[in-house]
Amino acid sequence: MKSSSQDHRRSLRTRLIVLFAICCSSAAMPLTFTGPAVAIPAISRTLGGDPIALNWVTNAFMLTFGSTLMAFGALADFFGRKRVYVVGLTAFAVFSAALAFSQNILVLDCLRALQGLGAAAAFSAGMASLAQEFEGTAQMRAFSVVGASFGVGLAFGPIASGAMIDAMGWPSIFALVVALAVVALVLGIPFLRETRNPDAAGLDWLGAITFTLSLTLFTYGVLRGPAIGWSDFTVAGPLVGAAILMIGFYFVERSTRHPMLDLTLFRYPRFVGVQLLAAAPAYAFVVLLVLLPVRFVGIEGMNEIAAGQLMMALSGPLLVLPIAAGILTRWFAPATVCSGGLLISAAGLFWLSQTPVGSAPGVLTIPLLMIGVGISLPWGLMDGLAVSVVPKERAGMATGIFSTTRVAGEGVALAIVTAVLSALTKSHLPDNLGTGSADIAQRLVTGDLAGAQTLVPPGTSIRLVQDYSDAFGSLLWILTAITLITASVVLVSLRNVTAESGFALSEEEAEASTL
Repeated sequence: MKSSSQDHRRSLRTRLIVLFAICCSSAAMPLTFTGPAVAIPAISRTLGGDPIALNWVTNAFMLTFGSTLMAFGALADFFGRKRVYVVGLTAFAVFSAALAFSQNILVLDCLRALQGLGAAAAFSAGMASLAQEFEGTAQMRAFSVVGASFGVGLAFGPIASGAMIDAMGWPSIFALVVALAVVALVLGIPFLRETRNPDAAGLDWLGAITFTLSLTLFTYGVLRGPAIGWSDFTVAGPLVGAAILMIGFYFVERSTRHPMLDLTLFRYPRFVGVQLLAAAPAYAFVVLLVLLPVRFVGIEGMNEIAAGQLMMALSGPLLVLPIAAGILTRWFAPATVCSGGLLISAAGLFWLSQTPVGSAPGVLTIPLLMIGVGISLPWGLMDGLAVSVVPKERAGMATGIFSTTRVAGEGVALAIVTAVLSALTKSHLPDNLGTGSADIAQRLVTGDLAGAQTLVPPGTSIRLVQDYSDAFGSLLWILTAITLITASVVLVSLRNVTAESGFALSEEEAEASTL
């Protein structure tokens, strides 16, 4: 399959073992944010914490995971993909185990951030290693299988976490994550081969620092804004700082000889289209993985098991449909498959917007299933697209750019959508609540209905659940519109990409990307 004699000697069995190891580590990643999302109400009851601290339970992981993927991709190319994978996965397992023993919300949030760093190293290096094992259609199938492994984590994460929380408490949700990481290490250490990019020049430290700090300040400002006001210095200052740092990151990447992010790639519509496609699941799917369990458990009063079962309608399609998406490219252009899937998701989002809080689970199942089915189609093609839009020897950068767009997009989208939901909820509350409406809205968004009720002045007539429900419906309208726009742009920008071409750049594009 490969041109070198060493690659020919490498048996299919060995490659499949490597694929299985990376699938195990990949399946652990979605468990790390679906599980804590279900557990937030339980964590709140045990460790306390204000709404901002509780939001960081999910955002701390997604922030460090998303903002360092490109950096670890570059490090993997330079120091060796296997080395970075093993070190990252070991750190991920250690910090995941430590989370179960957190004694306060601050320690939990800090460990979540460290867990994200380990996950970023393992994921970027693992995907870059996998790109060296397969090529062409075999590579597309391999990455489709990895996409399906993500589906396993997403599908079973909520229900498995719900059952474990119900039986043993929220600390137990990290046991499955540790088990998958250990399996991946046991298989990966003996069977992964060490590869690196001989032309890699190490890490662009200044670029990595400015990019990570920019995302951190932005997330911090967006999470604080709804609670204390957007004009407050502790909100406006971080947001302005984030903008300045992002501008600085742009100029750093333009001037450095070996940038972390190759800006020349953004000259090509198909590369931009792939990055937009990477961000699409963030607001059409991933934010719901966090917001819906909070709604089901904290606002509607479901137990964790029931909420997990209902969430399977949303995430279950990812078990099989990512692989089916690769098969569909035999008859349909990738752009058609991806944009068609986004249209299905948009229809599901619109349908869900018409189902108020308190609706029977059977009423919610069909729109949730539509969203999951729709997002599964582009999900099965995205990873294969990512590693084939640049020359193969730069697979670490390709994976890093794409994964950063996807995961950092998820973190940013979650922060923005949480702020928007808080603002919408506040706008639906009665005016006579005054400044207390912001605190009430924040409590509702984090699923603390009881805490929100204690903030309502005595004798005030208010329908907290109805106001929250109206706000949630308005939010879903916004997400529907964004998904429809994305589907249109993806269809246009990727219209000339075919499965037969392996999604590769043209010779001119590939040559320009190495300049």
